[in-house]
Amino acid sequence: MSSLLKNIVRFILFILLQVFVLNQVPPLHQFFVPYLYFLFILWLPFNINRFLLLVIAFVYGFALDAFTGRYGLHSAPCLLIAYLRPFLLNLLIPQETTEQSYIEPSIKSMGWAPYSLYIVLLTFIHNAYLVFIEWLQFGNFIYFLGKVAGVTGISLLLIFITEMLFFRKGKYRTNAA
Repeated sequence: MSSLLKNIVRFILFILLQVFVLNQVPPLHQFFVPYLYFLFILWLPFNINRFLLLVIAFVYGFALDAFTGRYGLHSAPCLLIAYLRPFLLNLLIPQETTEQSYIEPSIKSMGWAPYSLYIVLLTFIHNAYLVFIEWLQFGNFIYFLGKVAGVTGISLLLIFITEMLFFRKGKYRTNAA
């Protein structure tokens, strides 16, 4: 399967999973809301153009916003993590080795520690910004801190379960220029 087709299928599946499964789960508590959709942005290829990455993140967030009816709630955090993703990848992996050998971020391409740090940091940033946008409506700081911790924890749990269930093979680039 080509990389473009694989990412189109991921785009659709993550949106459908979030809208029709995870958004329908009754909150376990006011702090635990499951979000997994942004993993699509984290799994995009290393060599994607930064401008294209931002456009894809906006379209992706806007598509989710269209289903939920809360425009901007998911688009803004998706754009933020898409903007920060290349900088974080540059800090975590050496440019001359891993990024030229592998197509996309994974445990195999980055190693456990850098990949875990990559996932944890961008998940925390995404969820903190998402909850911050929601928090502006309520204004309770303790609620904000509790919800950021709860949402980040449940999201990380879902991400690592997804990683274990759907192991992605680290594909090598064949024509690296």
